[in-house]
Amino acid sequence: MKIAYDAAVDALSITFSDATVTTRDLGDGLAADYDAEGRLPGIEILDAVQRVGGLDTLRQVVLESVGLAIPA
Repeated sequence: MKIAYDAAVDALSITFSDATVTTRDLGDGLAADYDAEGRLPGIEILDAVQRVGGLDTLRQVVLESVGLAIPA
């Protein structure tokens, strides 16, 4: 998974997997990327600073249960 913030356009993107995607506008500055099988390889948040509560929120990332075994 990759999380990237582009300050030039104030956009936050979360990519779960690399794929050729079709982007669907969800409204209110949110977009979802779908692959050919209908899976969700990524999302994008426009005007991110305002939507997530400020730059301090973007500077902080908390990962929970990452690296633990995933049930089969």
